[in-house]
Amino acid sequence: MSLSEADRDERIETFLTPRDWLRYAVGRFLSAGIAFGHGATTAIDEAAFLILEALKLPIDTLDPFLDAKLLRHERTRVCDLIEARVMARKPAAYLLNRVYIKGVPFYVDERVIVPRSLVGELLMTTFADDNALTGDPERIASVLDLCTGGGSLAILAARVFPNARIDAVDCSAGALDVARRNVKEHGLVDRVALKEGDLFTPVKGVRYDLILANPPYVDAATIAEFPPEFAAEPRIAHAGGADGLDIVRRILTGAPSHLSPKGELICEVGGGRALLERDFPLLPFVWLDTEETTGEVFLLRASDFSSRKRVPKHRR
Repeated sequence: MSLSEADRDERIETFLTPRDWLRYAVGRFLSAGIAFGHGATTAIDEAAFLILEALKLPIDTLDPFLDAKLLRHERTRVCDLIEARVMARKPAAYLLNRVYIKGVPFYVDERVIVPRSLVGELLMTTFADDNALTGDPERIASVLDLCTGGGSLAILAARVFPNARIDAVDCSAGALDVARRNVKEHGLVDRVALKEGDLFTPVKGVRYDLILANPPYVDAATIAEFPPEFAAEPRIAHAGGADGLDIVRRILTGAPSHLSPKGELICEVGGGRALLERDFPLLPFVWLDTEETTGEVFLLRASDFSSRKRVPKHRR
């Protein structure tokens, strides 16, 4: 139920600090039964992000501001955003046009999925330093970001791999408009090239030291039961076919001809591990763990595809 004008005015006059609004927002979110998962996984984290971003405060620093007195226009903005989050059932990132991956900010709107990639987390942690998987970040000279969406992985890759040129591909013109804005805001126009098309089509004949992919991988049954927050995102950014892995299979088929001799493919597949290992039993997938997940991202090297027998047609 939406607030009456009188109730709205009462809250704006009564709740004076971020602490007051945090308590109110958490209760409002829980009672409304909204769904989380677009950067925040709990009501308190969602409320903290919404309040801090609305007030243009650091999104990872709440405590010093909890008891600060807010101006009336600030309280009004926070109140209206909390109400919009409950009534519109859109991700908070869309309401604020902002999302963060490991503290790095990105513009976002309804033309793209809200970025929350596990590959992004790995880029900023595991791959940011010399490591056993990809080696020295300075050795990477070329990166392909497939299904780039708003461009977040391409931008993070440019930060992590200082010598790399980045090609970022997506089939959605609207998504590439968002990516173009993000690339410009991060000052990477000279290093990140955005290309419209289907997977490898725009980069035919080009080979890369690293291919990153966070493709659509949600199965049809799950999409049919999406809560409104997930349904608010572009369906094309989720839909991976009946079992979720149609596009992942196409990436595995096309990757060998686009990897340099020592190149690597890193791809996020959600819960698709068992299906992939069934369909590609000869591929030696290396499964990468993140802070909160196990076996949702794989790594393969160019040498793993050396025999065409390693990439069989998938079973139906």
